[in-house]
Amino acid sequence: MENRCRPSSFFGDLRSRELNGLRVRKRSHLGDLSSDASGAGAGVLAIEHDGEPSPPTAVSFCKSSRNPHLLAVSDEEGYISFYDTRRSLPSYSSCWEGAGQARVCNWIAHSNAIFDICWNKEDNQILTASGDQHIKIWNAEKRTCTGSLAGHTGSVKTVCSHSSNPDLVVSGSRDGSFALWDLRCSFSSTNRFGETCLSPISLVNDAHALTQRKRGRRGKADSKSITSVLYLKDGISIATAGAVNSVVKFWDTRNLKTSIIQTCPAAEPSTKSEKIQHGITSLSQDSYGVSLAASCRDNRIYLYDVLKLDRGPIKIFSGSKIGSFFVKSVISLDGAHILGGSSDDNAYIWQVRRPESAPTILKGHQGEVTSVDWCSSELGKVVTSSDDFMVRVWKMNKDGCLNTRSPAAIRKRIIAPSVEPRRLILDEPPTCSASMKDNFQAMEATVHEPSSPAQCKVVEFRTPESGRKRSSSFLMDGKEMQESLEAISGSPSSVLSPPPSTKRRTILDYYHSV
Repeated sequence: MENRCRPSSFFGDLRSRELNGLRVRKRSHLGDLSSDASGAGAGVLAIEHDGEPSPPTAVSFCKSSRNPHLLAVSDEEGYISFYDTRRSLPSYSSCWEGAGQARVCNWIAHSNAIFDICWNKEDNQILTASGDQHIKIWNAEKRTCTGSLAGHTGSVKTVCSHSSNPDLVVSGSRDGSFALWDLRCSFSSTNRFGETCLSPISLVNDAHALTQRKRGRRGKADSKSITSVLYLKDGISIATAGAVNSVVKFWDTRNLKTSIIQTCPAAEPSTKSEKIQHGITSLSQDSYGVSLAASCRDNRIYLYDVLKLDRGPIKIFSGSKIGSFFVKSVISLDGAHILGGSSDDNAYIWQVRRPESAPTILKGHQGEVTSVDWCSSELGKVVTSSDDFMVRVWKMNKDGCLNTRSPAAIRKRIIAPSVEPRRLILDEPPTCSASMKDNFQAMEATVHEPSSPAQCKVVEFRTPESGRKRSSSFLMDGKEMQESLEAISGSPSSVLSPPPSTKRRTILDYYHSV
């Protein structure tokens, strides 16, 4: 396996100064974005290997607070490349000469195109979904394959890990199936490349296939490909979408015999005898698990409230050019903006509060924008990739207005800190080989990063509670307390913020009871 690395590797003794997602960031306006190489953090990356260009297929910023500036890029040749977006990136005119300027390392991960990449286990692991019908698990620090997930009979188009248990993974394939995997299970078989393989714990076939009655006049089966899968924030529910129509299905992982609920845009009247079906190209959700965005081939992005799925989309974001469609869309972590990549060679950013307002247009690509992502540490920093062999990193040219008001959605979901984030807060350094430590020291000599404090206080997480409410809870008798719990558990908000001492419910349980 080919492995090309530069002396400066990211996976060393980096320490986190804050735990992303557990504090509300100040919100900036995104009206003045640029990919010109006017400073560190913005520029154009040409994707090539040995002088041969390769179209990028997926981009993803590292999701942990340790390396949010680290960008992973996959391409049609089966390569994975890591880039340091803190460095001074080349401009469009010099991107081919400086193609490797910001590249940390790259290696051949698959013998076929890689359609999706997923950071996992606090950026120590990365999952790659490929056209070779496999999902590979990579040690991101050593760039070695630790296992392969085998069970699909078509190209694997999408992969997503559990939000709080990284050993649970869901994937979707062109064969029309989605699969659940548990990385704690034993890898019992070996493939032709000598890699240990794991079989799925559950496999659902034809998850979005139309019935024979709903197929075309000639009886030809429509595409049944699964294009996107998501583990919802309740930890039990899964959302899936396909290329056949605009229906988003929701499944309970405890019983996968059939989907519990599904939602789609309201059917518009048509004079044609057959209604044209538009498939979903991608799904994304905000960090609170409240909003879900579905980009559709009808040139719209539909925003759903996961607690009001029966009402259809609550907001719709439309493209401007007729005949184009959105290839990929991602909600910002705070749920305030939506970034969409279009087949019209542009990317768009909307304010969620104002879907009717004109979006910010990111122009510069000369091909279909195939993938987009937000940087978790900087709201005004995004990345787009295109069929023009370019990856553009965009950044605000100037400071915008700041808003410290916390979004209402954050009050709907409270997450207890897991053991791993708590370990990071205590500032325990990750394990690292001697060679990697040397590489990190070399990187520190070229890229200055303020050192983290030697010790951090243990952060306590609790919901604000007024003195009146706190004192009144002690005055309630047993009957009143029971009635209060029953009222809370019957509300939709109990799905994302379950009351204490009650049976755990999911979004699917709520719809099952109404």
